[in-house]
Amino acid sequence: MPTYDYRCNACEHTFEEFQMMSEAVLKKCPECGKLKLERLIGTGAGFVFKGSGYYVTDYRDKSYNEAKKADSAPSSDSAGSSDSSGSSDSTPSS
Repeated sequence: MPTYDYRCNACEHTFEEFQMMSEAVLKKCPECGKLKLERLIGTGAGFVFKGSGYYVTDYRDKSYNEAKKADSAPSSDSAGSSDSSGSSDSTPSS
């Protein structure tokens, strides 16, 4: 069930209300009693996965996985990449 934000246009009282989506919009302000409530458009909430089957790392970006691979592989590639960069450095200067 979502939480809705309300504001009274008469007394400026704001509050949150936990309601089912099928429930009617509130109209009467709990502070002043006037029928001037307005339901505000909220930003929404993010999903929270709970339980033993969900991990933070399951939904990471593709760029994160690529950076992780690049960080774990430089020990073997660093010697090869420095040799290739050294040969490419000597080629332009010739």
